[in-house]
Amino acid sequence: MIRELFEGFDHVFLEVTMAVIPLLIFFLVFQLFFLKMDKERIKNVLIGIVLTFMGLSLFLQGVEVGFFPAGEVIGELLGERENTLILLPVLGFLFGFTATFAEPAIRILNYEVEKVTSGSISKNVMLITLSIGVACSIALSMFRIVLGIPLWYLIVPGYALALILIFFSKDRFISIAFDAGGVATGPMTVTFIMAIAVGIAEVTEGRDPLMDGFGMIALVAITPILSVLILGLIYKWKESTSS
Repeated sequence: MIRELFEGFDHVFLEVTMAVIPLLIFFLVFQLFFLKMDKERIKNVLIGIVLTFMGLSLFLQGVEVGFFPAGEVIGELLGERENTLILLPVLGFLFGFTATFAEPAIRILNYEVEKVTSGSISKNVMLITLSIGVACSIALSMFRIVLGIPLWYLIVPGYALALILIFFSKDRFISIAFDAGGVATGPMTVTFIMAIAVGIAEVTEGRDPLMDGFGMIALVAITPILSVLILGLIYKWKESTSS
C-alpha cells in the first residue's frame, strides 16, 4: 500500500524542487545584499522553506493518488443517479461551501483583510461571504453540466455585473473582491471539485467532459468577486442608515 501511495513521487519531488529553488535563491540574494537578518530569523525562514517543501510535495502526491481519482469516481456515481437537475446543484453548493472553509489561501486572505482593516472587516464575515460565492459557482457549474448551457452564457453576464457593481460598492472592497476571485480558485477546488465536475460530464448523456466538465474554475473566479462587492454594498448601506 505504501508503495502505491508514493508511486511517481520522484516526479512530484522534482517539480516541487524546481519551484522552490528559485524562491530560495531570491531569499539568499536579498539576505546577502538587503535584508541582513540575524541568524535566528534566517533559521526560522529556512525551517519554514523546508516544511513548505515537504508539505507541498506530500499534498501534490495526495492529489495525484487520492483527490483526482476519488473526485472522478464521486462525479461518475452522482452523474448516474436520477433527478440530477435538483441533486447536483444542491450537492455542488454543499461541496463548494465546505471546500472554501478548508482552502488555506482564503484563510490567509481573510486574516490579512482583518489585520489591515483593524477588524472592521471580520475574517469570519469574509469567510462566509466567499464560501457562499464559491458554493453558488459550483451549483451553477453542476446546473450548466446537466442542461448543457454554454459557459459564456454565465461568464459574460457575471463579469458585466461585476463591472457595474464596482461603481456602487465601497472602494476598499473592490481590490479585495478581485483578489478573492483568484484566491478562491485554490488547491481544494481545483484538485477535488473539478475532478467531480469532469466525472459527472463523462457519464452524462450528450455532454463532453472537455467542453462541459471544464469551465468551473472560471465561474469560481467570478462569483467571489460578486459576493465581496455585494458585501461592500451592504457595508455602504449600513453606514448610510446609521449616519
